[in-house]
Amino acid sequence: MKRLVPLLFAALKFALGFLLASRVYELHRDEYLYLDYGRHLAWGYLELPPLMALQSWLTLALGGGYFWVKLWPFLWGAATIYVVGRAAQRLGGGSWAVALASLCYLVTAFAHINALFQPNSFEILTFTLGGYWLICYAQQPRAGYLYALGLTLGLSLLNKYTALFFIAALVGAVLLSPQRRLLLRPATWGAAALALLLWAPNLAWQLTHGIPFRHHMALLHDTQLVNVSTADFFKDLLLMFFPALLVWSAGLLALLGHAPFRRYRAVGLLAVLGVGLLAALHGKNYYAMGYFPLLFAAGAVWWQQQLASRPRLGPVLRLGLLLVLLVLAVPALPYAFSVLPPARMAALGRHYVGTGANRWEDGQLHPLPQDFADMLGWQELADKTWQVYQSLPDSTRARTLILCDNYGEAGAINYYNRRRALPAALSFNGSYLHWWPARPARPYRHVIRVQEQERDNAARYARWQRLATVLNPYAREQSTVVMLGTVPLPSAIDSLYLDHRQALAEWER
Repeated sequence: MKRLVPLLFAALKFALGFLLASRVYELHRDEYLYLDYGRHLAWGYLELPPLMALQSWLTLALGGGYFWVKLWPFLWGAATIYVVGRAAQRLGGGSWAVALASLCYLVTAFAHINALFQPNSFEILTFTLGGYWLICYAQQPRAGYLYALGLTLGLSLLNKYTALFFIAALVGAVLLSPQRRLLLRPATWGAAALALLLWAPNLAWQLTHGIPFRHHMALLHDTQLVNVSTADFFKDLLLMFFPALLVWSAGLLALLGHAPFRRYRAVGLLAVLGVGLLAALHGKNYYAMGYFPLLFAAGAVWWQQQLASRPRLGPVLRLGLLLVLLVLAVPALPYAFSVLPPARMAALGRHYVGTGANRWEDGQLHPLPQDFADMLGWQELADKTWQVYQSLPDSTRARTLILCDNYGEAGAINYYNRRRALPAALSFNGSYLHWWPARPARPYRHVIRVQEQERDNAARYARWQRLATVLNPYAREQSTVVMLGTVPLPSAIDSLYLDHRQALAEWER
């Protein structure tokens, strides 16, 4: 019975994902890339370790439909909320504390992040589970909890490289807490060996490919992280978790200084060091999300303990705290759940200008939040690319190269045309560099170029023409064009393959 309440909230979290997802929006640009991982299984990719590829392979094997794509983030979100509930119980909380902590998770930014087929949902789960094992070990110093922590960290390293920052914060937190002695235990080193063993195949892949992780981080820094200021980083975190401010702030302070929580101080220090490290490195705000769920659990238990000393007002205040949480969450719900169509979101966004909610990676404000704009226009692009391909003569159609400016375009074309006889779309962007085919014996007759902005390549083809344009006014890909080059000069194909080799060398040098 004790685990029933966390299970109920986990089931609610899973169900809300499907109930509150508007089909007006398509998949996110990153989701198309990760789904293509499933067609090219490997021990690593230019952006990520291999765990996303396994999920993608299973998704495509099951048909690749919306339910199977979204199953994974909804599942990881439900698992996380279950861990939060169990953590609240471990810390001494009852059903009310579990409910408060779970509601904090349900109505804050996790609602949105757990709706995207990206590595972030599993990362949040592993970070939360890692802190949970620390709580368990603090209560009962069993070696099994340390090995569970090692297993969790190993899986996290197979999911996303930001786990390295979590591990650094974890080591620092343990050293600065009363639990520092556990670093001397043989089981700790056994757990570290287990984590390294799990990560070893991907680590070997990185080493044999010239450590592309370094180039990936350099690209992120130069194109995205350079636009992230420390002030904006903390401002965004405050907005993402503002409805639960009274809970997570109380949880952090309780873990750091509340006497009954003294043995759990490492968990509070883990949050401080983890978030601080990301702020110092100009990390994106969502990199820090995994440090908050256990603060909800600790804060809910702290509030339960404080209100228990007020037998008359306690029930009223407990109900009031739940209502305050829900009321504060109302303004953020359109951003947490993709329920409003683009036109409504654009109109609403005019009232949120001061919050920066519609600020993109380029540092500028736009009509829609970036994630919402990144979920529009893809099927239109894929269908128009298919129509261009179908317009080609039957005799030369198979001798066609489809080249896109970015991975979202290539992935969307491949996803929506997965049941059509269309050559795989390629790109010089990200892991598509590894999936280029060998140059065919018979020269290409047609090149379909998907370009973010139309560029003149007429000198390289017998005929060069624009045949389609993405028209969705709210899509980030608006005005993307589908160009057709017919009878390319040999030098044009030479140039494409040379560009491919040079782009790949930048990653693997």
